[in-house]
Formats: sequence, C-alpha cells, structure tokens
Amino acid sequence: MTQTAPASGLFGRAMRGSVITAGAYAFTQALRLGSNLVLTRLLVPEAFGLMALVSVVLVGLSMFSDMGVGPAISQHPLGDEPRFLNTAWTLNVLRGLMLWLLTCILALPAAHLYNAPDLALLLPAAGLTLLISGFDPTRIDTANRHLLLGRVTALDLISQVIGMAAIVLFAWAMRSVWALVLGAIVGTVAKLVLTSLFLPGERNRFAWEPQIGRDLIHFGKWIFLSTACGFLLSQGDKAILGAHLSLEQLGLYNIGFFLASFPVMLGASVTSRILIPLYRDHHPSTGAQNAARLRRMRYALSLGIIAMLAVIALLGLPLVRLLYDDRYLGAGAVVVAVALVQMPQVVGMTYDQAALAAGESRPYFLLMALRAAMQTAAFMIGASVGDLKGALLGQAIALYAVYPGVILLARRYGVQDATHDAICFALILAVTLFVLWADLPLLLSL
Repeated sequence: MTQTAPASGLFGRAMRGSVITAGAYAFTQALRLGSNLVLTRLLVPEAFGLMALVSVVLVGLSMFSDMGVGPAISQHPLGDEPRFLNTAWTLNVLRGLMLWLLTCILALPAAHLYNAPDLALLLPAAGLTLLISGFDPTRIDTANRHLLLGRVTALDLISQVIGMAAIVLFAWAMRSVWALVLGAIVGTVAKLVLTSLFLPGERNRFAWEPQIGRDLIHFGKWIFLSTACGFLLSQGDKAILGAHLSLEQLGLYNIGFFLASFPVMLGASVTSRILIPLYRDHHPSTGAQNAARLRRMRYALSLGIIAMLAVIALLGLPLVRLLYDDRYLGAGAVVVAVALVQMPQVVGMTYDQAALAAGESRPYFLLMALRAAMQTAAFMIGASVGDLKGALLGQAIALYAVYPGVILLARRYGVQDATHDAICFALILAVTLFVLWADLPLLLSL
C-alpha cells in the first residue's frame, strides 16, 4: 500500500500513520503485558477486580461527557485556526474539572453499590487523571488532523513507559491497589508535560468564541450521545459482571479480556486516527485509485485482526499457563471466549468513520445506539441466565445481529465492500467451529 501512495500525499501519510499507530499500540500492549506479569506477582487478583471497577466509573464519566473535540478539529474547516483550537481547549479543561468533581460525588454510592469500601477513596484519587488530561494541548489533535503522528506517538509512548514504571515501583513498595492509581496519575502528568513541551504549535490559552462554541456543541452533541453508547460497549461488561462475580472472578475476567482484546483495540486505534482524513479527502467514490487503495487497506486490517484473534483463541489457555501463576489460570477460558466473541465486530470496523468524515455525527450516533442497546440487553439477559457463559454468548449474538445496521450506514456513505464482508464472515465461521471442536470443555468451564 505504501508503494502505491505518494510519499508526501495524505494517503501516504495515512499509510505511514497506520504503521506507526499499529506499532505503537503493539509496543504499548507488550509493555502493559510485561508490567501486568510483574504486578500479578506483587498484587492479589482482588486488586485487579477493584481497578476494573475504578476503570468502569472513570471511563464511563469520560465517555458520557465526550463532546467530540478531537473529531471536530479533524473535520472542521477552521480546525487549524488558533481561535478554534483555544475555544476547544477551554471546553476540554472545563470538562476535566467537571469529571473530577463527579468522581468525588459518585465515590460513596459506587462503594456501596459494589460492596467495595476502598472505592470511596480510590475513585476521587483516580479521577485526578481526568482533571489533568483536560489540559492536554490541542497540538495533539492538530497532528492527528494532518496525520503527522510520529512525534505524537513517540511522546505518548514515553509517557506510558513512565506511568507503567511508576505503577511497578509503587506496587513493589506498597503491595496495594493504590499503586495502580498513583502510577496512572504519574503517567497522565508525564503526557501533559511532554506534549506541552515538545509538540510544535502555539500554546493554548483560555478563550471562548460563541459561534465556534456553538459549532463544537452542535457537532459534539451526537458524539456525546455516541460515546455514552460507547461506554456500554466498552465497559458495560465489567459494570454488569461486577454485580454477578466476586472481585477475584472479575479480576480474572479483566486479565483475560486484556489478553484477548488486543487485536480489536489495535484496529480501533488505527481506524480512529486515519479514516476520517482519508474518507474526507480520498473517498472511494472520487476515483478508482482511491477505491483500490482503501480496499487494500480494509483487507489488510480486517484479515490481519481476524488472524490474530484466531491465534489467541487457539492458544488462550497455554498462553495463560505460560505467563501467570496458578491463581490466574481461570483467565484462560476467558481469553478463548472473548477472542471468539469479538470477531464479528471486525467486519464493519472500517465503515462507521465515514459518517464523521462527512461531518454527520447523527447517523454515527444512531449506529452506536443500536449496538449499545442490543449488546447491553443481550449481555444482561445472558448474565442473569448463565452468568459469564451466558453473558458472552449474548454478546456474540448481538454483534451478529447489529451487522445490518452497519451495512445501512456503509451504503449511505458509499463505503461498503460486500465481497470483503463475505470473506471475513466465512473465515470467522471456520475459526469458530474449529475452536469449539477443540476447546468446548474449556469454554463450558466458564
């Protein structure tokens, strides 16, 4: 793909950006895995269960208040203007302050809901990460707008290395779940400092232009609702299972999910960064060359992710046995099941950003709402009937059932590739049947 794209053109930058993003994400996950292996020897499974609940609340607050400032900067005609960027930055700072205050308000109710008293103090402390990240410079979004991802990615990696090193050091010294919270704060501060010092561009300052503010809010109202649905998609499983599983079981699920979700998260990281600029300036309907390039990118991404999920599904239990001690062996079945369950969502992964590239966030929200409603309902019903096994089976059924909605959006914006979809579903069916034949007793042990 890189050979067919002009070196200095947007498509060439997109291809290099996808390689940089994928490489950085792979490095980050390897780093997280390494620190996770160390932490499982310093902390008990209940600590990971507690941190999963903290993450549910923090991610929930963040997603339920996301105004889509990053996508707005990527697609708005004034996205390079200082007055636009400063208004957007001011909005982000106010949002960060609001989110931290909400973590303080919700701390005691959450501790009571999950019967986990430690949440009363952990949540306000962890919520400081939301306050700090609100000050991140919009130079990050400007680099994403122009697909100049090298330096942004490098600084992000450095900050993550700092944060994970801090977590390990705190865990060694404290042997407490507080190590995870304090290390996260250190990493968030590191990202703010590094991006403020080493990314080019003007320094942000507080400003507010009413018309720009209205544009941001108009575009962001549907993003806000979409990310609220995104919370249910990304964190609803932990929120629901927190009421059905013990902290130890939830910790095992969290570890298994972390191992199995790498390919899909990698794909989401790549598509969220490169597809809006590509669909905006190189839509497949504008020429055969653009259509061919996007088709090759789609096949490479989808088939690569399905292949990775297949390997993880086949090697889930041996992988957990190799990496963790006996206390964590229960995560093996989770790895296999989650890898199989996530396969259907890969098929339409490259479609939904077309709506945002066209500046239409409402259709994107409607698709996210459909996904969230079907997946959450199926997960809750499954969990009430069959605990973890039932929940994961319900999630798989929902992911297949939502595909017609994905196709309606893809056809509306002229980006569907029916041949690609048929090939992907055939591969998914073959992998699923083989894994069920090989590992059905393991999956039934969930």
